[in-house]
Amino acid sequence: MGKVVDNTEQATFTNMVEGTQEDWGKIAKHAMQFSKGLADRVLDHLRLLDGDFGGFPIDRLQHSLQTATRAHRDGRDTEYVVCCLLHDIGDTLGSYNHADIAAAIMQPFVSEKNHWMIANHAVFQGYYFFEHLGMDKNARDQFKDHPYYEYTAQFVHLYDQAAFDPDYESEDLAFFEPMVREVFKQPKRSLYLDVLDKNDG
Repeated sequence: MGKVVDNTEQATFTNMVEGTQEDWGKIAKHAMQFSKGLADRVLDHLRLLDGDFGGFPIDRLQHSLQTATRAHRDGRDTEYVVCCLLHDIGDTLGSYNHADIAAAIMQPFVSEKNHWMIANHAVFQGYYFFEHLGMDKNARDQFKDHPYYEYTAQFVHLYDQAAFDPDYESEDLAFFEPMVREVFKQPKRSLYLDVLDKNDG
């Protein structure tokens, strides 16, 4: 038996050309409700990294937790710590471009500097291993004149490349959940920001 749908809550068009303000009002209402669960969906997706070692000394979830824990214990702010926690969340679906996936998820919620850091961390991380794969370890130097070069190099050196220690005692995911919820509570940048502001007002 099919799912029962309340037609009063559904748009009536079969193609967007026919859409009315009433239709889009219904869709916007549902979108606002759905967006409230984003932090939960992000956390659920992060949990998919549990048990995925990929040949590393610790699994990808523990690497994420260790990266975030190191940054938190260094006194980094909440947004930065959440970026550390989620920097590899794209590994499951973006096997060849994981940094792009993480950056796309984070972009509406973080500063331009932190977004750039996440988007480019993979090539900066390559400084520590690309030569062992026959690649250019200095590929990051294509960005040497970029204002966020040093910021990103520091992230990778202090937290990302250093977070593979099986003996390091990281905080668990529950410790970071309130931080994730805080960061994902309200976007800073979005095509739909004006609509969101009107609905909040």
